[in-house]
Amino acid sequence: MAEPATPAVVGFGDRLTAVFDKFGQLCVGIDPHAWLLQEWNLPDSAAGSREFGLRVVEAASGRVGIVKPQVAFFERHGSAGFAALEDVLAAARDAGLLVIADAKRGDLGTSVEAYGQAWLAQGSPLECDAMTISAYMGVGSIEAPMRLAEQAGKGLFVLAATSNPEAFQVQTAIVASGASAGRSVAASIVGDVVSWNKLHTSGVGGSVGVVLGATVDFSAFGIDLAGLAGAPSTPVLAPGFGHQGARYSQLASLYGPAAPHAVVSASRSILRAGPAGIADAISSQASEVLACRG
Repeated sequence: MAEPATPAVVGFGDRLTAVFDKFGQLCVGIDPHAWLLQEWNLPDSAAGSREFGLRVVEAASGRVGIVKPQVAFFERHGSAGFAALEDVLAAARDAGLLVIADAKRGDLGTSVEAYGQAWLAQGSPLECDAMTISAYMGVGSIEAPMRLAEQAGKGLFVLAATSNPEAFQVQTAIVASGASAGRSVAASIVGDVVSWNKLHTSGVGGSVGVVLGATVDFSAFGIDLAGLAGAPSTPVLAPGFGHQGARYSQLASLYGPAAPHAVVSASRSILRAGPAGIADAISSQASEVLACRG
């Protein structure tokens, strides 16, 4: 008797596109800051963070398609914090939400491979749909998690141009040699990711995206936004909306041809609504983002 065919893996870019089509592009951050836990009348502890995260998941379910837990706010509580995070991640995935772990891990060789396995491998206690990652040692240094993402239908978002002022000098520094000579560091990372997706993607969108802050002047970084919108498209994680100053109405003007592929991330502007108001805040802001798609 013939063995049953192995189901084809649906790439992360295609999964992300399906979420956009169903719920729009808003991504709700799960950031249990100490001050937010206090505003929610929850203890600043692993248990409080767990309760906070589960309430956000409950409010997000059916209203948006993506959540982004900030790992650091759980990690600060040690092993109990990680256990709390595992519960939140499992609840989010059970609710059908696409989960991006904002972990910003980065290393090389077997170490970065292990980070990929921790956050992307099927059955891992920390399993997510995508993770943020740093390629400070070069995009080639994260090849192992990129391959894992490709094989498992998962995603990565590589830090490229971030909104913090300290980043400008480093990320606009000019690469001295190699294929990217003459480009800024940020533009080099974007170019390498786009090239990877072209070589490793059979669907409409790539498995590897980039992080481009919404308050960044991309022209000053030498970043070609049109290149992100090619075939296949390269996903963009776009933090900086809401509390950090960018407005949803600016989505098209900020990201240009890459706007339809941007995960529009907001945290504090939603979370400050509190447990009684967060569901309405999510619905309202999701509708606002959806209206900006045109």
